[in-house]
Amino acid sequence: MQTFHASTPDDYAAALAAHPRLLVDYYKDDCPGCKMLDMSLAKFAASADAEGLALLKVKMEVIGEDFFRGLNLRQTPTLSLFKDGSEAARLPGFQAPPQIAQAVATHFATADA
Repeated sequence: MQTFHASTPDDYAAALAAHPRLLVDYYKDDCPGCKMLDMSLAKFAASADAEGLALLKVKMEVIGEDFFRGLNLRQTPTLSLFKDGSEAARLPGFQAPPQIAQAVATHFATADA
């Protein structure tokens, strides 16, 4: 799983357009749950379930609080799954590796790959 970082709304839009199977991690530096989700994503990334996916990291302190509000994000961390540029699922709060894998399996069926 490749990891990318969005520092502007244009970076974000470009990533959505470029990656048909994209996980987006919305996070903040001072968020304990975000640090835990980061560890979960690292474990998930090492699994076969992550094959063919891209991960986009979107940090609120960099891209801006107004951008987060515009997406109706209510909390960090939040993980979103995008399929062909459209949001397929939003998972607020901490997610364990099996929860991430289940969401990926549900929304990115292997027949799509």
